[in-house]
Amino acid sequence: MGGVSVDGGGGGKRKSLDSDINMIPMIDLLMVTISFLLITAVWTHMSRINADAQVPGPPRPDVEQEKVEPEKQLHVMMQSEDKFVLVWKQGSTTVDQIDVPRKDVVIHAGTQDVVRFPDLAVKIESEWKAKGQHSNPTDRKLDQAILHTDNKTEFRYLIGVIDAIYQTHRDMNLGSKIEKMPAFNITFAVN
Repeated sequence: MGGVSVDGGGGGKRKSLDSDINMIPMIDLLMVTISFLLITAVWTHMSRINADAQVPGPPRPDVEQEKVEPEKQLHVMMQSEDKFVLVWKQGSTTVDQIDVPRKDVVIHAGTQDVVRFPDLAVKIESEWKAKGQHSNPTDRKLDQAILHTDNKTEFRYLIGVIDAIYQTHRDMNLGSKIEKMPAFNITFAVN
């Protein structure tokens, strides 16, 4: 058995101090600690997220810049209590702005009240048909809708607006068949 003998002053009237330190458990503990260190170092490396902000900035001289026109985006503003504002933007340029009167339609579904905005859904669909960019069935890209709201808006109203945006559908070729899919991908604006 591996151990270390610590001999201490056994002369005279003192008792000899004889103790053994068992090295095997200490080596086991050290090996387990090293293995945990190696495993967590690998997992820490694997759990990193590759995030690239892709913010606009000055052009880099080493990369050839191609002129890409920004796509149109539909901004749905719901800060006002009496109307929705639909704003089509291309980059930072406002292409068109439409006011839609806000009419809350409350439907009683069991124990919950569901809010719908049918006028908003109809207007969004007509606007998408006139100004949407991705309507070809072979185009798998979706148009972008950005929802602007304040922090006081109740969740049921948010869901009502999201449902109104998602009511606009388009044909999309999914390989063997063509299916109806929502025309917009919705994101939220950040203050």
